Amino acid sequence: MERARIISSKRSIRTSNLWICILLLILGNAFNVFAQLPDLPEDFLSSDFHKQRRQKLREKLPPNSVAVFFANPVRNRSNDVDYVYHQDPDFFYLTGYREPNAVLLIFKENQTAANGTPYNEIIFVQPRNPAREKWEGRRLGADQVRTRLGLEQAFNSTEFKKYDLDFSKFSEVLFFDFYNDVRDNPADSADLYDLIEVFKAKAGYPRSDGTTLRTVESRQNNLNTQRLAGIMGELRGIKTREELELIRKAVAISCIGQIEVMKAIKPGMSEREVQGIHEYVFKKYQAEDVGYPSIVGGGHNGCILHYIDNYKPALDHKELILMDLGAEYHGYTADITRTIPVNGKFSPEQRAIYQIVLDAQEAAMKICKEGTTFDQLNQVTRDVVNQGLVKLGILKPTETDDRKYYPHGCCHHIGLDVHDRGSRAELKENMVITIEPGIYIDENSDCDPKWWGIGVRIEDDFLIKKDGCEHLSALAPRHPDEIEEIMKQPSPLDDFILPALGE
Repeated sequence: MERARIISSKRSIRTSNLWICILLLILGNAFNVFAQLPDLPEDFLSSDFHKQRRQKLREKLPPNSVAVFFANPVRNRSNDVDYVYHQDPDFFYLTGYREPNAVLLIFKENQTAANGTPYNEIIFVQPRNPAREKWEGRRLGADQVRTRLGLEQAFNSTEFKKYDLDFSKFSEVLFFDFYNDVRDNPADSADLYDLIEVFKAKAGYPRSDGTTLRTVESRQNNLNTQRLAGIMGELRGIKTREELELIRKAVAISCIGQIEVMKAIKPGMSEREVQGIHEYVFKKYQAEDVGYPSIVGGGHNGCILHYIDNYKPALDHKELILMDLGAEYHGYTADITRTIPVNGKFSPEQRAIYQIVLDAQEAAMKICKEGTTFDQLNQVTRDVVNQGLVKLGILKPTETDDRKYYPHGCCHHIGLDVHDRGSRAELKENMVITIEPGIYIDENSDCDPKWWGIGVRIEDDFLIKKDGCEHLSALAPRHPDEIEEIMKQPSPLDDFILPALGE
């Protein structure tokens, strides 16, 4: 009898749960078909990671201060078409939020809400809008920001104007200054443009004529647009375990892209076709984007440091091609450059220049560890490059203009930005940097014409350790003999031949 009652009770519970689920499903569909959770990868940074980053920032803030962060603006491509949205890296680092039209405030000390609740952070995000989501994609809204991103004090952006906060009570209000390049959407009264204007009014941000946007008899100037960059650099420059996992994936994907191009490239290919192979590999591994515009320069185009036209229709068999590309995986980017001969074989002149660059990079690798400075890494590569160019007769022994053929620095941080935030003083454990010496000999340079048009850069990514560095991008061959060997291998794309247009 007791067993029957238990079974009957369980059936009743199951039936009730079923009807509840059906009712919720009906209500959910009636509200918005996009209300269901999207299909997303499972290896994004966790809400705990972002929470810890906010706490680390809070610990570094000066007493009685607030830090204010705005999401990136939507950028217009042309007419009614916008560029694919990319979140501000600082905002993403602190929240994991990937949508526009949002503002985040992080307080050094606890604040008190109107209902007496203490809080030390608050975010305002774009609200749910079924009509716009039908066209533009899902929005989290304040509720899901609370449940999924772990920001308990989350409200719709429409509430920011009503948010009662006296910014004048803080010793410092830290934020990044504005470039006044944010468009106002007249149909949205709480877009990024409006959020910025409301903040300016609340904080007493000065107008160009020296007045403020609100009437204030007298108040101290507590607005600080300089300090936050240094604080965020200290945080973002040192990578956590979770960040390193994503960076390793981005680097591995980018290395495989270089390898597959080495196998697939042939004379007559276009620069854009080579770019396409790289970026196809990125997409094949679910990298969302490139970390920066891809640089693919054949011949003399390789001497243009940030060449992004990639328009050359046919690569000559005698040329080198410089390929500087990095996959962006869940926000984190690699930055890898390889320079290879289009025909699979370095000429004596190409190999001589390449070897100097390789020697310069390896000299820097030997001293790359905690405590080394960026200046030291840069200087050791310049010394090797200059000495090598003198031996080849390209530079005269008396010449001191060592930037003629090597005009850039050799190192920078990578992470959420390809030129990531971080200290450029001494290296510290768990920084991730590039080492990228190069030589670029333009047409009509003051040297033997046999060197003209040779541009070589070798760039790799390194994890800094106490007593050395880990070569993260070692998978992509660097030594000329290794490159020539891998270029002999068949490519899966050898049989991928498209019909000629018009046939």
